[in-house]
Amino acid sequence: MSKRAHPSHGRRQLLRYAGASLILSVSPLAGAAAKLPSVLAVRIWPAADYTRVTLEHDAPLKFTHFTVENPDRLVVDIEGVEFNSVLDSLARKVATDDPYIKLLRAGRFKPGVVRLVMELKTKVNPQVFTLDPAGEYGRRLVLDVYPLNPPDPLMALLEGRKDAVEPLKLDPEPTVADKRPDEPTKKAEKPQVEAPEVHTAKKSGKPIVDRLVTITLDPGHGGEDPGAIGKAGTYEKNVTLEVARRLKARIDAEPNMRAVLTRDSDFFVPLQMRVQKARRVQSDLFLSIHADAWIKPDARGSSVFVLSEKGASSTQARLLAQKENQADLIGGVNIGSKDLFLARTLLDLSQTATINDSLKLGKYLLGELGSINTLHKASVEQAGFAVLKAPDIPSALIETAFISNPEEEARLNDDAYQEKLAGAIIRGIRQYFIKHPPGPKAKLALLG
Repeated sequence: MSKRAHPSHGRRQLLRYAGASLILSVSPLAGAAAKLPSVLAVRIWPAADYTRVTLEHDAPLKFTHFTVENPDRLVVDIEGVEFNSVLDSLARKVATDDPYIKLLRAGRFKPGVVRLVMELKTKVNPQVFTLDPAGEYGRRLVLDVYPLNPPDPLMALLEGRKDAVEPLKLDPEPTVADKRPDEPTKKAEKPQVEAPEVHTAKKSGKPIVDRLVTITLDPGHGGEDPGAIGKAGTYEKNVTLEVARRLKARIDAEPNMRAVLTRDSDFFVPLQMRVQKARRVQSDLFLSIHADAWIKPDARGSSVFVLSEKGASSTQARLLAQKENQADLIGGVNIGSKDLFLARTLLDLSQTATINDSLKLGKYLLGELGSINTLHKASVEQAGFAVLKAPDIPSALIETAFISNPEEEARLNDDAYQEKLAGAIIRGIRQYFIKHPPGPKAKLALLG
């Protein structure tokens, strides 16, 4: 005769099994599937210089990439990533006028692998690399697509001068320093910068300009690097580009001057590459345009900074230089690229003379900016700005106003005020060249 189990014994077993089940369910070692990394955002930055594709993700990724010909394609395989709606949206993010990318799509290639295929419009030199978290960004996988034959900025500059070989006569409008309160506005009699000689080469018959004043304008930040952000949502990178474009138009209207932008749209340019662009076109001046920010919203006014070989002239100048020098971390530089290190500009014996010229330039700029806005500091400040380290080009960094000040943020978005800024800066440039005429440099043969 079988014995029936006591009811209390069954209940004890049930509780014991339930307890074990509960332990398994909360144990991290219970064999639950590990969460796959996810792509959180995709951003594409097309430009004539190159197109950048950025995939921001929440955990480290493993990837491989290769190129395919006929037709030209860049293929990137990402291991162990979750295919989601963000990756599925890639194809819709490519602009039709992108200079290098024709089509971009992603899909499940095989179990555990997502494949990105980029169809190209031309042959390219791709760089694929990762970035550690920086600023407001998490980890990023970056696909940079450079043209195999990059455009030559000097040739573009010369092409733009075909119809502008008139002799230079620089007779500026009177500046703030030239006017007296009781005196009507009139053109001041100032020394003129010598006109460039324009003649025809004997052999080729092409016109040759012996002297062309070239000014590189550097709109701060761009692309992945928004710069400072105002309370109303204004991005510094957008303001600086608008001001630089207006200033370029004014400079290009001068018969002897031509301005070159380090970026003409919304994309990231490494700090040292900005310097290199200025040197490649034999620039006479380098002006980096910015809009300052501070922890207190009442900070206001315009400032001008130049390079310091020693320490910064103030704590604020030192902190600003540190912040601006972090642009490469936020914007994203491929530190594995050999070209980056080959392109670095080293300080040489001419740096001291260049800094002295930069201080003179800064004085004229600051004087004119003071006619349209409060000056944050009455004198030119100095600090170790990486973007000002061209050893042979007078360079200045202009903080147009404080974007962190709501009142100044509104003015920075105003077309009329942007024009005032451009007008003040070109008056400062005029004054500098009147007092310090540019020296000789290599002849530039015009094509065509």
